Amino acid sequence: MQHSIDGGSLKFDYFSPDEKNRLSIFASAANTDRDSYYGPGNDPLKAYGKTTDLTAMGGAQYVHTFDKCFFMPSDLTAGLEYNRDRLKDNMWGYDRHTDQTVNIYSAFLQNEWKNDRWGILIGGRLDKHNMVDNVIFSPRANLRFNPTQNINLRLSYSSGFRAPQAFDEDMHIENVGGTVAMIERAKNLKEEKSQSFSASADMYHRFGVFQTNFLIEGFYTRLTDVFVLGEPYDRGDGILVKTRSNGPGAKVMGLTLEGKVAYLSILQIQAGLTLQRSRYDEPHKWHDDAPAEKKIFRTPDTYGYFTATYTPIKPLSIALSGTYTGRMLVQRMDITAENAELGAMPERKAEAIRTPRFFDLGVKLAYDFKLYKTVDLQLNGGVQNLFESYQKDFDRGANRDSGYIYGPSLPRSFFAGVKISY
Repeated sequence: MQHSIDGGSLKFDYFSPDEKNRLSIFASAANTDRDSYYGPGNDPLKAYGKTTDLTAMGGAQYVHTFDKCFFMPSDLTAGLEYNRDRLKDNMWGYDRHTDQTVNIYSAFLQNEWKNDRWGILIGGRLDKHNMVDNVIFSPRANLRFNPTQNINLRLSYSSGFRAPQAFDEDMHIENVGGTVAMIERAKNLKEEKSQSFSASADMYHRFGVFQTNFLIEGFYTRLTDVFVLGEPYDRGDGILVKTRSNGPGAKVMGLTLEGKVAYLSILQIQAGLTLQRSRYDEPHKWHDDAPAEKKIFRTPDTYGYFTATYTPIKPLSIALSGTYTGRMLVQRMDITAENAELGAMPERKAEAIRTPRFFDLGVKLAYDFKLYKTVDLQLNGGVQNLFESYQKDFDRGANRDSGYIYGPSLPRSFFAGVKISY
């Protein structure tokens, strides 16, 4: 595989002398050129692919600050954006060709009233996507209240959409039991829409030399016309196809807890935990051999993180970081008797696997040396995934399910580094 990405950006900012008017004009572009080999297929000499993807965007944003707008000081923000994506993807060996041009014209407007106690934001965004018939309006609102200087209460609402276009994951193919599987979009695929609500309380307090912060947030997201992948079928030439279509809907809801503690500049600890429930409105049938599932795949009900930094003396720092991933459902595709005979994998039916829990802990030690005035040298080293919390049941061989991968991306790994700063 050969992969090259070239890009660049430009930005112009203007601030008025009285600092009440700000104007930003921006533009950027990136070009991706990828040559790939996907495997033998029907003709090994034709199993090459080529992808070119040129993206460009430009726009302007204007902000005006009012000393008083009706009842409170406010910032009015307005802007225009244009996004373009020109994608060409060819897989000659599998007779799949994508030629897609996406144009999105957008305009947004919002006003945020704010003072030390209250904050009120009301706004909206208009998007015209060339693959969607109608203009899409996405409103948003936010209410903040500070009963005291150290307590921040917030209510939020936002909405969005995902267009029925080809995305990067649609360009890849998988090896499933020795058979190639790819994704195609349904001809009547509509945009996926979301509406999100959240409520949070953010509290700060100092206990002597200790500074603390605690955040609790509840969230609820409603998805309509949610994108789902259907049961794989043979299109007639031995290649499996999964069709991306619209499902009836889904809900994601949960609670996030997050805390921070700092002791002078010697010790800082931060940790967070999310309890979440992600479910389809109706059971989703993803394979003939497996029962339908309401739980959305690859969405654990519990996950969290923590970081800790200890600086016993100024040049030395010790950092710990960890992520926790709870159990979740992962699809494992079938391997037919015919393909089992050709490889090292046994015959099996498709099933939803409930993964184990993972705790990925890393440690890093760093020491800084003063080389010359403002020039510092840092030596560092450590271990990633210290407890070897890693997937144990990878598929192997030519007939494996290449998509059956979950959990931390690396096993136990050691690293060392040198950094010069000035």
